[in-house]
Amino acid sequence: MTARVRVCRARDQVIEDPEDGVIVLHHESSSGPGWDVWAHRDHADDVDVIDRDRIMTRVLVSRHLRGV
Repeated sequence: MTARVRVCRARDQVIEDPEDGVIVLHHESSSGPGWDVWAHRDHADDVDVIDRDRIMTRVLVSRHLRGV
């Protein structure tokens, strides 16, 4: 089993401390449960909801490259 890596969308940095991460967006999926987009607590306000298309594109590409 692989560990999930949470990445701060605002800074593109790995969120090392699970207590420091917050979900800023949840993307629904028609073929599964969907996925969450994370940010550091201090950076959550920097993530624009309008930016969601770019976020989803990055998530999809990442999943495709990992074979998920």
